[in-house]
Amino acid sequence: MQLVLTGRQDSDQEELDELTRRLRDRLLELDVDDVRLRRAGDLPEGAKPVDAIAVGALAVTMAPIALRSVVSLVQTWIENRPVRTVSIALGDNSLELEAVSSADQQRLIEAFLAAHEAGTAGGSGDGNDPHDPGDGPGDPGPAGSSAGPGQGG
Repeated sequence: MQLVLTGRQDSDQEELDELTRRLRDRLLELDVDDVRLRRAGDLPEGAKPVDAIAVGALAVTMAPIALRSVVSLVQTWIENRPVRTVSIALGDNSLELEAVSSADQQRLIEAFLAAHEAGTAGGSGDGNDPHDPGDGPGDPGPAGSSAGPGQGG
């Protein structure tokens, strides 16, 4: 699972980096295997390791059973932080959480979770099962693609 934080307009890179690290610490309190700061890609010749960190990006390794608790934590964590959105990508599905509580956002979260819980009940849950037409590549499933409040539904 990939998480990407987007700061508010007045946020700078240092603040976003600190918020990302705080979210990482909170996620590690859950029953997840690992949470790493995501790398920006291959290091160019002579670059420092710090240059390779994608500010605001985390890679979460977890069992499928932990998905609901991770999404719930992110949803409550974002409410009182200077973060505009947190994008969650898992397989071919993505979800964008905003720092507002709304019925539309809750429906999108439930659809995203249901798509992945159904996918893990009888398969690998990686979205690549050719016998599962709802989770295959090219089909974002019921959660849609990067939809947040006011973006459809």
